[in-house]
Amino acid sequence: MEEAIAGPSVTTTSRSIARVVFAATAVLLYLVDLATKTLAVRQLSDRGRVDVIGGLFGFRLTRNPGAAFGTGTSYTAVLSCVAMLAAAAVIWFALRAVDRVWAVALGLLLAGILGNLTDRLFRAPGPFEGHVVDFLQLPHWPIFNVADMCINVAAVLILVQAFRGVRLNGTRDERK
Repeated sequence: MEEAIAGPSVTTTSRSIARVVFAATAVLLYLVDLATKTLAVRQLSDRGRVDVIGGLFGFRLTRNPGAAFGTGTSYTAVLSCVAMLAAAAVIWFALRAVDRVWAVALGLLLAGILGNLTDRLFRAPGPFEGHVVDFLQLPHWPIFNVADMCINVAAVLILVQAFRGVRLNGTRDERK
């Protein structure tokens, strides 16, 4: 009888911890994205590429009206609406998460979505038409930002969890 009573409280505690992890990850990395974009606009507006590690890594300010790799430049309003729906879906899943790795992944994903959505909503040329600030440059790769990194790291963590068979609730799939 005692085990049956202890089970739900552990799940409630685990879910509460996962929610804190999710929220802390999302808020912290969203703020890092906003801060780095603000710095990039201030420091790089009148400059070309600024090399940090020779030709391997540098800063170059660009404004992207579209999605990843410069696609969808005529669909900024649509991308904004899709991002709002995606953010709502991420929050819905995060509220059900118990596993901490899932919480981190979903927090990263939300931070990335909101970081780029904020640019689309509040940067020039105007609401739902704003261009995303990108400033991190690697050789032979499109210029990107912290929000993009968050989305990519989240994707890797989600794939790892899927391959490990870990569900949002922390249980594992039975592999045969």
